[in-house]
Amino acid sequence: MKKLGPEYWERNTQIGRNSEVISKHDVQTLMDQFNQTGGIHSYQWMYGCELRDDGTTAGYRQDGYDGRDFMYLDTQRGIFIPTLHEAQITTQKWNSPEERHGERQKNYLENQCLEELKQFIEYGREDLERRVVPEVKVWGRHQSDGVTRLYCLVYGFYPQTVHVKWMRNGVDHIPSDKISPILPHPDGTYRIRVSVEVPQVEEDAYSCHVEHSSLQETLSITLDPDNGLFIPVIAGIAGVVIILITAVGL
Repeated sequence: MKKLGPEYWERNTQIGRNSEVISKHDVQTLMDQFNQTGGIHSYQWMYGCELRDDGTTAGYRQDGYDGRDFMYLDTQRGIFIPTLHEAQITTQKWNSPEERHGERQKNYLENQCLEELKQFIEYGREDLERRVVPEVKVWGRHQSDGVTRLYCLVYGFYPQTVHVKWMRNGVDHIPSDKISPILPHPDGTYRIRVSVEVPQVEEDAYSCHVEHSSLQETLSITLDPDNGLFIPVIAGIAGVVIILITAVGL
């Protein structure tokens, strides 16, 4: 993977230091606008650009104060829109002909941000295109009379996005009442566990369906109620994954 040169890190380190000084001044200005004389306060902003699979692009910029939305950038018109009454002073100043801060931010998101994003995509293409097929294990545990909890453990997959669900007789989706977060493994892959409670009805067949970008089709693992073994079956539903790449704060 190609690495960024030292000039990139030096430039962004300096940008970060300058932003620290400016942010301290901004917090004091906002405290005055909110008639605050003390206490702990925070000013946050988030911005980024998106390059989608169909070639379209998008950008955004949002600002917050003390955990509340403060203002945002209208990327079509290149102006900041207040979401709090106290933000009107800031937006009027930033949108003024003297500052045109919204126009400059819009220009950055539509040009420099996208160029850097494309560059980073090339640098990380090997990781972005990496695909690791998931392993799947299923089992059941009796919870009470007539009720069994089914577990589906999906692990060792990459990238992170995955869709897992339990099915009854291959057609009826059973809503899951317990879904673990998608957790990372030390080797860079991921895991997730999905479970449901079902009645113990012998004629019903339960299977865990997994959709992932590494699979050509949905993978279905059927639980054998007699001995707890699982039987892999390839279902006839193609898995679809949409990749969205976002550059934030570059």
